[in-house]
Amino acid sequence: MAKSLSSVIVVIPARYGSSRFPGKPLVKLAGKPMIQHVYERAVACRSVNEVLVATDDERIKQAVEQFGGRAVMMGGEYRTGTDRVAAVARMFAGDCFLDLQGDEIPLNPELLSDLIDPFLQSGAEMGTLKRKMDATDDLQNPAIVKVATDTKGYALYFSRAPIPLVRDDPSRRVVSGLHYIHLGVYIYTKETLLRFAGMKTGVLEDAEKLEQLRALENGVRVRVWETQYASLRIDTPEDVPEAEEKLRQYESLKQELNLKRTAPSR
Repeated sequence: MAKSLSSVIVVIPARYGSSRFPGKPLVKLAGKPMIQHVYERAVACRSVNEVLVATDDERIKQAVEQFGGRAVMMGGEYRTGTDRVAAVARMFAGDCFLDLQGDEIPLNPELLSDLIDPFLQSGAEMGTLKRKMDATDDLQNPAIVKVATDTKGYALYFSRAPIPLVRDDPSRRVVSGLHYIHLGVYIYTKETLLRFAGMKTGVLEDAEKLEQLRALENGVRVRVWETQYASLRIDTPEDVPEAEEKLRQYESLKQELNLKRTAPSR
């Protein structure tokens, strides 16, 4: 039976002063600032009611408003992006809040629907996404967060380490159907989000620098759904050229598919 929850607000935390990549939300990709790519994918999702950028910098706010987006200034210190999202949730009415990182570009808006639609039907407090790893993914890369789930789809653990470790495989390669990338997108009921923000930083969260571990350490069950859709994650300036090329390839492929759909049949 469907839940009564319906209002979904996407909040995109966007800081200017990243230690590894200052000004990252404004870096140009295919002629647009990165924050615009993220925003436009969120707005295009049929399951979303409203999209807001939560920023601490007037330059980002102006950039968002220039392309027609909506941004709110959030002063003060916040431990994580999710804590910034919780501050927005105190200001706006809404049943559910989706935390979409400003450096994670969904290549298809349906990626967000793969999280929102089942969450609204599930009764879960908090949800996120995973995607199967393939041979091109670097299992050892700590910038790629991995997730392991139980048989009901709830998270057992998130880690920068290669989990699960296949003891008898010295090559430490990706095993299809066993290794999953965790995508940095979360959805919460408003009540859970505000409760989450009131929790102390946990020892696991502090060690791995993964905010979702705060939920697990405090007994919040995190439901994980699988998506087939790709996203682009940008952590450092060195990631930009490859991300830009992938973005161009995706846009080119999308245009080709649209042309095929609209071409007259013979």
